[in-house]
Amino acid sequence: ASPDIYTGELHDMVPGIQEDLKRLARTKHHVAIYIANGHGAWEAANTNLFSTGDHALALVTGRFGEGWAQSAEALGVTVRRLDFGRRSPVDPDEVARALGEDRDERIRVVLMTHADTATSVRNDVAAVRAAIDRAGHPALLAVDCIASLGCDVFEMDAWGVDVMVSASQKGMMTPPGLGFVWLNEKARQASTGARWRTPYWDWTPRIEAKQFYQRFGGTAPTHHLYGLRAALDMLVREEGIEAAWGRHERLARAVWSAFEAWGDGDGEAAGIGLNIADPAFRSHAVTTVKMASPRATQLREWTKANAGVTLGIGLGMAPEGDPAADGFMRIAHMGHVNTHMVLGALGAIEAGMTALGIPHGAGALSRAAEALA
Repeated sequence: ASPDIYTGELHDMVPGIQEDLKRLARTKHHVAIYIANGHGAWEAANTNLFSTGDHALALVTGRFGEGWAQSAEALGVTVRRLDFGRRSPVDPDEVARALGEDRDERIRVVLMTHADTATSVRNDVAAVRAAIDRAGHPALLAVDCIASLGCDVFEMDAWGVDVMVSASQKGMMTPPGLGFVWLNEKARQASTGARWRTPYWDWTPRIEAKQFYQRFGGTAPTHHLYGLRAALDMLVREEGIEAAWGRHERLARAVWSAFEAWGDGDGEAAGIGLNIADPAFRSHAVTTVKMASPRATQLREWTKANAGVTLGIGLGMAPEGDPAADGFMRIAHMGHVNTHMVLGALGAIEAGMTALGIPHGAGALSRAAEALA
């Protein structure tokens, strides 16, 4: 039943949620909660950071790095992109070079994704911070952790991140509808002159609330907060965030091992392989896989219809309408997921390849089991 929004249990619960959100991000600073999805979290960050005439440097490693750049451009920000393609991580030396060329220091913020949900590349955030510092540039560092938070190691304060955005529906194990922005004091001070802050998006009353409703810009998202409380209990207080990082790493390696086996031998003819070659730059939350088109789409349709397993589309991996898009799919191993879920999904994928006559190498499930041992 809906709780009383004016007093009682809900009011008592929210301060603990905010403290655990800070523990999750590994920061001692601030967090603002929005009734929004990840795109809303982008807009919240943008409106608090930018004004007309401002510039940003966007580090693009997939569809969602490009999405944040477009979100900023739609507000009027002049965005310079460093696009590293769909199979490579950010090169910190390129970042330092680009900032070094900005002699007038017009770039206000560097925007990047930690793990891009589309390509499954995982970027080295600490190395980017070091590149900014090496260039001697005053730009803030803003990081999208919508796919990675709770799944991949992330240290906001230790890595020198000024602003971080995330959302409830992935590693945080809560239905879509909550967006979050974490910010340090440097970012809070930088936002005081932002001219695009509206009463709803302004993060100041949310982090300095004098009345309960100000934390949410109005009525609290009651049932989402109860779900989030349960998720944070599991992730932060029961399992522990370090253990959760380890669990996601093991599950990711099981998925990688299976696809590496399927790609051997007969699998070479089907073009089966992982999108990101170097394991050091692969997300522990999601894995993007390539196959000869249209086999990935055929396999996704088979597993959904025959095994109840929904695999992700190859989002942004090819232009819209290009048949090459049917050669990509994604396997999520994020949030509320464990060994038997992953092994079950891998078993369904192998059954689908067998049923569809897709050539593939042998021993994939054994190799996945070894990775989980």
